[in-house]
Amino acid sequence: MEPRAFYVAGREVHGEGELTVTHPYDGRTVGRTTLATADQVEAAVAAAAGVAAQAAALPAHARAAALDQVSRRLAERADEVAALITAENGKPVKWARAEVGRAVSTFRWAAEEARRFSGELQRLDTDPTATGRIALVRRVPRGPVLGIAPFNFPLNLVAHKVAPAIAVGAPIIVKPAPATPLSALLLGEILAGTDLPAGMFSVLPLPNDRAAELVTDPRLPVVSFTGSGPVGAAIRRSVPEKHVTLELGGNAAAVICEDWAADEDLTFAAHRIATFSNYQAGQSCIAVQRVFVHEWLYDGFLPRLVASVQELRTGDPASESTDVGPLVSEDAARRVEAWVDEAVAAGATIEVGGRRDGATYPPTVLSGVPSSAKVCAEEVFGPVLVVAKAETDRAAFAAVNDSAYGLQAGVFTHRLDVAFEAARVLEVGGIIVGDVPSYRADQMPYGGVKGSGVGREGLRSAMEDYTEPRVMVLTGVQL
Repeated sequence: MEPRAFYVAGREVHGEGELTVTHPYDGRTVGRTTLATADQVEAAVAAAAGVAAQAAALPAHARAAALDQVSRRLAERADEVAALITAENGKPVKWARAEVGRAVSTFRWAAEEARRFSGELQRLDTDPTATGRIALVRRVPRGPVLGIAPFNFPLNLVAHKVAPAIAVGAPIIVKPAPATPLSALLLGEILAGTDLPAGMFSVLPLPNDRAAELVTDPRLPVVSFTGSGPVGAAIRRSVPEKHVTLELGGNAAAVICEDWAADEDLTFAAHRIATFSNYQAGQSCIAVQRVFVHEWLYDGFLPRLVASVQELRTGDPASESTDVGPLVSEDAARRVEAWVDEAVAAGATIEVGGRRDGATYPPTVLSGVPSSAKVCAEEVFGPVLVVAKAETDRAAFAAVNDSAYGLQAGVFTHRLDVAFEAARVLEVGGIIVGDVPSYRADQMPYGGVKGSGVGREGLRSAMEDYTEPRVMVLTGVQL
């Protein structure tokens, strides 16, 4: 198995040493690449800085054409790409296909946004002293972008760094997660087939302890990081002069409101929560982790939830029938196991699940969990769900807010006034009414508050983060 090339300034290269990628399910080797040398990192950064002016001047049709081409090529190679995601990440192939579909959409949306990212005109003659003046407000790239991506969506979260950068005309250097670099390298191969100028993109496999040299490089004025909270906080402290966007995870909650009482409503909510607490083996920032159920619905809801979780099939992620695959590593599964054991020791009850097998941890539902337990207070990032009663809807909303995180929340209600109250009081970046917090459309603003980060993903939102306004005032204009 020959090592895959990586990309420095759009060119295929090989580095030094070897990075071996293994399948989380069975430990077999699924790919190899090499690590970028210090000289190659310097070449990538110098190329990004050197091409920045040319990239910013690229006409919209050129940027959009490259993005459309990437979208088409990913769609054409969808099965190949999905198999690669499953091999390096361990997610079931049906979820890997969904990720490829989202990446196709991400690049397509970026192409559309590139065509209409035009700025705005402002009349200034609203004041007598500004008669005959008009302002053109446009957004221009801040400069080259450093995108640091996590392992859980090794293609689409790289796409959410790359696509908006190309859309605004900003060079980008991508550092994929060391556990899952292969999808990013395949994306680099597709990008290399476009007509983007040399230096517009680089994909650099690096160990995490070498990321600091890129984060602090003054030639990369924008840092976009998705990953753990402590690392994100350290990045922000280390470069206060840079524009930093951070997506740092969550502790996603769903609320079953008092009016969500019909049998079909409870069954629907149980199925959706069971599915989306365990998809990606719970390794999603918006996987359902906490559920607060109005107390008069609790006894009718919990058996439905347990039954829905029991229907999920755990096993080989390459199988079409598998719903839940392994975690990214056995160490990750051991950590989840330790957190569940801690909760049980503190008085929690395991309603279903709870027995680890290698890197696989089964879908698990816990009740009676103290709010201080890690499975409540921190991000589990595993297939573990905590269920609790709430005396009222407002008490449930308060429980959702009792968290260091605030990414998204799901509110199961039919009442418009309750939905608007949730939107007013919940301290999160997004509220999904009538469904789980795990819903995300790739074009919508996505991000959180508190420990969940700063800035927003979603094509238009990221494009604004990667740019800054520039105002041109025209004088002596007859309006």
